[in-house]
Formats: sequence, C-alpha cells, structure tokens
Amino acid sequence: QVQLVESGGGLVQAGGSLRLSCVASGRTFDYEAMGWFRQSPGKEREFVASISWNGYNIFYADSAKGRFTISRDNAKNTLYLEMYSLPPDDTAVYSCAAATTWGPLTLAATYEYWGQGTQVTVSS
Repeated sequence: QVQLVESGGGLVQAGGSLRLSCVASGRTFDYEAMGWFRQSPGKEREFVASISWNGYNIFYADSAKGRFTISRDNAKNTLYLEMYSLPPDDTAVYSCAAATTWGPLTLAATYEYWGQGTQVTVSS
C-alpha cells in the first residue's frame, strides 16, 4: 500500500507560480513511477506529467511543456510539480499518483495509488 498526500495548492494570480508536493508513505518510494494529473469541473481527468522511479524518464502533456517541471526526491519520499506562468485555464484539482507496474504513464489506468488532490485556482 502507498499513501499519497498532496500540498501546495492555493489561489494565485494569472502569471504566478506554485510548487506542489506529494509525500508518499507506506512502502518503498524508490520503485514507483509517479505522475501528476488534474481535473477541473465538467472535464475529465487529464495527464500533466510523469517521472520514472529513477527520474531519468520524464513526460509532459503538451499543455505543461515549458511551464511545469516534475521532479522527485526519493530520500524524502516526495514528488514535486513546479508550475510557472499560470493562466486561469490551469485551475483544477491536482492529484499525484503512483504506479508499481509497467504501463503507459500518461494513462490514469496505469496508476494504482492516488492522493486526495490539492486545489489550484488561478485568478484572472
């Protein structure tokens, strides 16, 4: 079992920045691929970014490229998502997820464990 707890969300003005964190507990963090997804009202959950267990393989959604940075600190069992130049369209609940089996990391179905999510609201 893996427990995931996100933090760092909040209200920010358009053009601002936020850093989300996701702390994992319950089993060895090193061997999980991790990802960030987001969901806004009336929309389906969408992939944001993913990172392999060793940090070598990173993928971003097109909407995140150049503005978001995913990283992890295995010593701290923590996953991060740094977000810059935020427009109102980035408003959503951001959730982290952990995958212990092989599969496309851009797909939510690959991930077995999910956090509760943290709200990010970007005001115009």
